[in-house]
Amino acid sequence: MTKVAVISTSDRVYGVNMSFDLLSINPVDGKNVVLKPNFNTADPPPASTSMETLRQIIVKIKEMGAKSLTIAERCGPADTEETFRKKGLYELSEELGFRVVNLSAQPVDDYVMKRIEGAHWKDGFLFSKIYDEAECVVETCCLKTHQYGGHFTLSMKNATGLVPREGYEYMKELHGSKHQRKMIAEINAAYKWDLVIMDGVVSFVDGGPMAGTRKQSNVFVAGTDKIAIDATGVAILRMLGTTPEVSKGPVFEQEQIARAVELGFGISSPDEIEFLTDSPESESMVARIRTELSS
Repeated sequence: MTKVAVISTSDRVYGVNMSFDLLSINPVDGKNVVLKPNFNTADPPPASTSMETLRQIIVKIKEMGAKSLTIAERCGPADTEETFRKKGLYELSEELGFRVVNLSAQPVDDYVMKRIEGAHWKDGFLFSKIYDEAECVVETCCLKTHQYGGHFTLSMKNATGLVPREGYEYMKELHGSKHQRKMIAEINAAYKWDLVIMDGVVSFVDGGPMAGTRKQSNVFVAGTDKIAIDATGVAILRMLGTTPEVSKGPVFEQEQIARAVELGFGISSPDEIEFLTDSPESESMVARIRTELSS
């Protein structure tokens, strides 16, 4: 079993705080923490991580006793440095005291080659050493669809930012492959994470990752199992009314999720999710999520 917190709220500070409170875990105490946001571009949420959400996650990580904090990310298609500046990341780092690493500027020596047995990557892929060697990894993702073949971009898709873009053919290989959704899952088999917080206050129910039809979905989803997080996210997108690709078939037969189950880095069925809620509204949402997951 894995625990997944579902919080019905439009208040991002409350959503972050309640994510930690409901899960009742502290993976960061005394650790050097690496935090992965979702910064494809600097466009407003859900195209990229809300700075209000990011700020509150940082505040909580520090309150909970982290030894140090690093935010490491690469953007794409937007320029990483420009995106960091537009998002105000450097100002936030000065205010709250954390390190910022532009993964797009990292030399090849700061990556490690990953070859997953049975994977659909032609010759493996380079993967960020910062995340490979991290004591503790916290990630925050958005709730949205993906119009370029991923079908949805939730917690597993967020990991593509840990594979280099500039000067390499990996993203071309990924987006040009009929196995793209399986390859997304395979990146996640390359490393470990400790906590994922999904900000679904606003979602894209079509298009994505940079632009699409926005819906006020008013939810936070948090946990330690990316399969459970993404299955829950797909269920919520279906509840909102989404694309044919995301709506088709059982949730656990979606290719990203099915491949992740094959790789064994999380749960294998919706019966293994224990939902945690904070209110009658959240409980009502969970009832609908369960219906979607079992249909």
